Amino acid sequence: MKEIIQDNKLVELTYKVTDKESGHVLSMVEFPLGYVHGANKVLAPAVTAELEGKSAGDVIEVPIDCNQLYGPRDESLVFTDRIENVPEEYREIGTTIVMENEKGETRNFLVTRMDDETLTVDGNNPLCGRDVVFTLEILAVRDATDEEIEAGGPIGQAADIDESLKIPI
Repeated sequence: MKEIIQDNKLVELTYKVTDKESGHVLSMVEFPLGYVHGANKVLAPAVTAELEGKSAGDVIEVPIDCNQLYGPRDESLVFTDRIENVPEEYREIGTTIVMENEKGETRNFLVTRMDDETLTVDGNNPLCGRDVVFTLEILAVRDATDEEIEAGGPIGQAADIDESLKIPI
């Protein structure tokens, strides 16, 4: 009998995130991601709900309106500065820069554009303002050990998730 996804089951899956409008794949996780269902909030509740009751071999698609998760794009979080004002280690498109405000709160900014004179960073989540489809392939489902339940996933394995595309709880 096939194991089905329910609380305290260790689930291994791969996924890809596709922009609904353009069809472009925005992110994919090919190395199996392991988590304990009901004990780890690494996936959005909408995704977790769709996984409930599924088993190894199933492939599901979950549409996500990222405006509901992140709100609309905030253009006040986009900054352009002269390249000479930017430290050398940040002068590459795709680099994440962690900035702190006067209250000590941090936010990730992504280098999105650069030319010979300027560099632009964006503090919006890359999925902000998009409709996406998560396609998940369930590879394995089994009872989680007590240690895995406590840890929220396989022991000794960090979740291989692109943090900028992580879907919050």
